[in-house]
Amino acid sequence: MKIIDGGITAAKGYKVGSVHSGVKKKNLDLTLLVSETEATFSATFTTNIVKAAPVIWDEKIFATQEKVKALVINSGNANACTGLQGERDTQLMAQQVAKKIQSEDNKVLVCSTGVIGQTLPMEKIITGISSCFNDLNSGKEAANKAANAILTTDTFTKEIAVEIELNGKTIVIGGMAKGSGMIHPNMATMLSFITTDANISKVLLTKLLKESVEESYNMISVDGDTSTNDTVIVLANGSSGSDEIVENSEEMEKFFEALKYVNRELAKKIVSDGEGATKFIELTVLGAPTVEDARLMARSAVSSNLVKTAFFGSDANWGRLLCAMGYSKANFDPTGITVTYTSVAGLIVVLQDGEPLEFDEKLAKKILKEKVINVRIVVGDEEGEATAWGCDLSYDYVKINGDYRT
Repeated sequence: MKIIDGGITAAKGYKVGSVHSGVKKKNLDLTLLVSETEATFSATFTTNIVKAAPVIWDEKIFATQEKVKALVINSGNANACTGLQGERDTQLMAQQVAKKIQSEDNKVLVCSTGVIGQTLPMEKIITGISSCFNDLNSGKEAANKAANAILTTDTFTKEIAVEIELNGKTIVIGGMAKGSGMIHPNMATMLSFITTDANISKVLLTKLLKESVEESYNMISVDGDTSTNDTVIVLANGSSGSDEIVENSEEMEKFFEALKYVNRELAKKIVSDGEGATKFIELTVLGAPTVEDARLMARSAVSSNLVKTAFFGSDANWGRLLCAMGYSKANFDPTGITVTYTSVAGLIVVLQDGEPLEFDEKLAKKILKEKVINVRIVVGDEEGEATAWGCDLSYDYVKINGDYRT
């Protein structure tokens, strides 16, 4: 696998156009992605039972269609909790795109992100869709514009692209994501879009995406809130000319590893941009009875507000880690745990085989003052292992979200 410079248009056969339509007061807020040929697709959606209108639309398409042709995304307005009007507006967005690309509206996916409870300014959206169509391009600049157009409270764009070789053909996987707040395990107010020119069936793509999401987007936490809009979509249009990837093959394993890498990196970028965050935390649990036990413990620890505030204060309060692991419902023996903190400033062990250690508080503070902190928690000698990613919880988080709507 090779990391390359690019984003959502890095794979062959995709074009994207982005504009400022007026949903936001300023900045890009609408983007249209079109595949030159219909693309096999898969998706995962929010676990929140309060679902935005575009999520409901996309779920119906996912249940009935093998392939799609386009994806339209607006930022600044979530089109969530907007009743029947929101559903009509979602369908109208799909219809307007379908007319432009000469397709059917059930071949157009729709995503929205932003403020909940406000209807979309459809006149602006319709005009914007036409402008996006006229702006369609496959270059790197177009991809970067799209990555900007989907942002809300994010402070930077999140893009990635990789290439692999399958049977002599170069396959590219590229993507972009947005997310900064309302991020919690089982996804949250995050959108992630992946494109590839690989040839793969919907059934297999869905299987690989589901497994990939479990160890990437479902292992991140910023603030404990799960949104109404979160969506991950993968399109595969086969434009590379490669043979179809089949299950349990060497080609599938190569593709799967690349897909996992793309999703992990986008997930980590989301956490790195957590609202008001000053620190990025990578927490690994090892030696658990099962992978699921390890995941439960790791997710619970990075999601704890007490753990997050301890990191904000550079306080090696390891008891909060154990407390969060203890209510995670994971199976483990709490009497033999070892906890280690690491950063560029050094390494310190604070708990060894279940016994508290007298440690250098000044060194611990120095280690935890760094922007990137690694936590290693060994809970036993079995094979279950998992990593979760999170951030601290700062004063600025309250400031950002206190007046988000106004």
